[in-house]
Amino acid sequence: MAPKKKNGIPDRWADYQALGKRIPGTRFVAFKVPLKRSFRSLLPLTKAFGPLDLVQQLQEQQQELGLVIDLTYTTRYYTPEDLPNSILHVKIFTAGHQVPSDPTILSFKRAVRSFLRENESNDKLIGVHCTHGLNRTGYMVC
Repeated sequence: MAPKKKNGIPDRWADYQALGKRIPGTRFVAFKVPLKRSFRSLLPLTKAFGPLDLVQQLQEQQQELGLVIDLTYTTRYYTPEDLPNSILHVKIFTAGHQVPSDPTILSFKRAVRSFLRENESNDKLIGVHCTHGLNRTGYMVC
């Protein structure tokens, strides 16, 4: 296994699709971590994916994002301020390569319940991501 790059693009990040489709019957959409500008400059334009790309791609699908739940175990990839002010951001530090703890799962459930309660009258999405948008994200959404 290659050593982790402390200040680089996450290992294998470019290998994964940036954004999934809305999960039918839910408000969830999964995506890989969007990267701030300093990281995106290290990628070919066709591979770049940042916070505003996320919003734009969802708008192209006629979807509106209302909440982002960030399950990465770091704050280095982007800041909540990189997202439009209309999008709420919840950071839940979730270690990779292990099953999320009960308190982590409870934090996720509380964030989702609160958002759904406050947004009953609209159809805004809950975007969930970890580094690649697969393991932690899939576990929590399921």
